[in-house]
Amino acid sequence: MSDDTQNHDDHSGNRRDFLYLSAGAFAGVGGAIALWPFVDSMNPSADVLALASVEVDVSQVEVGQRVTVKWRGKPVFIDRRTEAAIAEAVDTPLSDLRDPETDAQRTGRPEWLVVVGVCTHLGCVPLGQGASEPRGEWGGWFCPCHGSHYDTSGRIRKGPAPLNLPVPEHAFLTDTKIKIG
Repeated sequence: MSDDTQNHDDHSGNRRDFLYLSAGAFAGVGGAIALWPFVDSMNPSADVLALASVEVDVSQVEVGQRVTVKWRGKPVFIDRRTEAAIAEAVDTPLSDLRDPETDAQRTGRPEWLVVVGVCTHLGCVPLGQGASEPRGEWGGWFCPCHGSHYDTSGRIRKGPAPLNLPVPEHAFLTDTKIKIG
């Protein structure tokens, strides 16, 4: 009789373990199913995905002119640089830069500079796009909120901003059309 009792206890323990594992797995799957709508709601909406990339026709942009386009709700500065601006950006020693990047790392084609027009200090929009706006000490952009100065390659040169103006992913589809994003 003692053998049957011992065997019954082992069988009961195995059954209990199985029930615990089954209940835990069921609760885990149920929790994941209940949580999925909340996680899925954090995905970008359709209108944001539609703005994931933008094509810009730059055929009317003259040498020395800057234009602003909107991409993902942010201003993007497109600068058709002069030979003097390119030479100044190329000749800048990396030791003079807070966030060292060569001009070649920031441009696909030296004549064209494409940067996100948001100051890396507090998110202001720097001045320097219009012909009458101040362009800062290095001829690039100037953020009047706290005095950050960017050069003709969008690199931070003076002020509290810690990083260069970001270069968005972009490609030239033709000589006069740029795809941003």
